[in-house]
Formats: sequence, structure tokens, C-alpha cells
Amino acid sequence: MAQRLEEILQPVQLEVIDESGQHAGHAGANGTGFGTHFRVRIASPLFAGQSRVARHRLVYDALQDFIDQGVHALAIEVL
Repeated sequence: MAQRLEEILQPVQLEVIDESGQHAGHAGANGTGFGTHFRVRIASPLFAGQSRVARHRLVYDALQDFIDQGVHALAIEVL
């Protein structure tokens, strides 16, 4: 995920946190404790002049393959 975001959004600040272990037993958890629930904290010059919704859409679009492969939840914090 981090590599994909680096390539597409060229962030100046990026943190990808796997919070899956905190969601064991919840909807979308795969029972392994990782790989289903993530938090992304990101700042990118590509966000300049964009609405909050547009910024989030850029992140979702960049990570669509991961979502299609089983990421259940993605919390986005635009810095």
C-alpha cells in the first residue's frame, strides 16, 4: 500500500497502519489479525485545491486493487 501511494500520490508525509488486530471478530476480519483494516495518514501536493471528498477519492482510487483483494476498512487522515 505504501509503495502504491508513493508512486501515485507522491506524498511528502505518509504512514500506513495495519489496525486489523484491533478488529478481530468484527465484520470483514479474516481471522489472521492483519491485512483487512488500515489507517492511512497522508499529505500530498496533489491534494492542493481539492475538497476533502476529492482527496479521499484520490487515495481510494490509488488503493482500489487492495480493496478488491480484501481490504475491508480504510480510514484516511489527510494531513
